[in-house]
Amino acid sequence: MAITNLEKYRKDLDALLQEAGGVQNSLSYSAFGHNDFYGGLLKQLGGDEKEAKAFIKNIKPFETVYQHWYSEALPLVRQILPDRLSDFIRLYEKPKSRKDITYESYRIEDACQGLRTTFGGTVKADAKAAIPLLAQQIAIVEAIKRRFESSLFDIKQLVQADVFDSELGGAQELLKNKYARAAGAIAGVVLEGHLKQVCDNHSLPKKSGTIAVLNDALKAANVIELSQHRQIQFLGDLRNKCGHRNVTEPTVEEVEDLINGVVKVIKTIF
Repeated sequence: MAITNLEKYRKDLDALLQEAGGVQNSLSYSAFGHNDFYGGLLKQLGGDEKEAKAFIKNIKPFETVYQHWYSEALPLVRQILPDRLSDFIRLYEKPKSRKDITYESYRIEDACQGLRTTFGGTVKADAKAAIPLLAQQIAIVEAIKRRFESSLFDIKQLVQADVFDSELGGAQELLKNKYARAAGAIAGVVLEGHLKQVCDNHSLPKKSGTIAVLNDALKAANVIELSQHRQIQFLGDLRNKCGHRNVTEPTVEEVEDLINGVVKVIKTIF
C-alpha cells in the first residue's frame, strides 16, 4: 500500500525532530569551542572520557547539518503551519535593515558564516546568540507535530494532495499508453485544483477558476515569483492544447513536460 501524504509528513517530522538534537549539539560545539563543550559534556557523562570523545567525534560542522535541517523543515512549516512561516524564516535570515551586528540582531545565518563581532575587546555577538534562535525554530517544528495530534488539525489539504498524486499517477499511465491528450487534460485539472487551494490558503478572491486568472492572482499577491508565474503560464498553454481540438496534436514530450511541471508546482507552491 502506498504511503499517504499524512503518513509522509508525520514520518518527516519525526526525523526532523530527531535530527534537531544533533543540530543543537553542533551549534553549541561551534559556539563554546572544544574545551568548554568537552568539559560540560564530561560532567554530564560522569567523567566518561571515552564516551565524551566518541560523542564529539560524531559532531558534524554546524553550517552543514543546519542547512540540511532548515531545507527540510522549511517546506513543512510552509505547508502545515503557514502562519509561523515568517517567524521561522526571520530567525534564520539576516535583517535587510540591519546596520550593526548585535546580540539582538544576530541570526542563525550569521552563525553559519562564523560571524563574530567585538567592541573594545569585548564580544558583542557570536554563535552563542544563535542558540535561542535555533531553539525557537525547533519549537515551531514541535508545534507542527502537536498539531498533527490535535483533533483541530484540518487534514483537507493532505487528503487533497493524496487525490492529486493518484490523479497524476493515472495521467502518467495514460501517457505510457500514448493517450497524450487525455493525460494532459487530467494534469491540467490537477493544476487548476491546486492553484485554487493555494489562493484559498492566502485568502485571495477568485474571479474564475481558470489557470491564467489564478496564476495572475497569486503573482499579484506576491505568493509566487516571476519565474514560477511564467512556468505556470507555460503549463497552462500546454493544458489548453490538450483540452481543445487543434490542428496540431499535443506530443508525448509536451504532455510529459506538463505532468512533470504540475508535480513540481504541487510540491513547491503552497
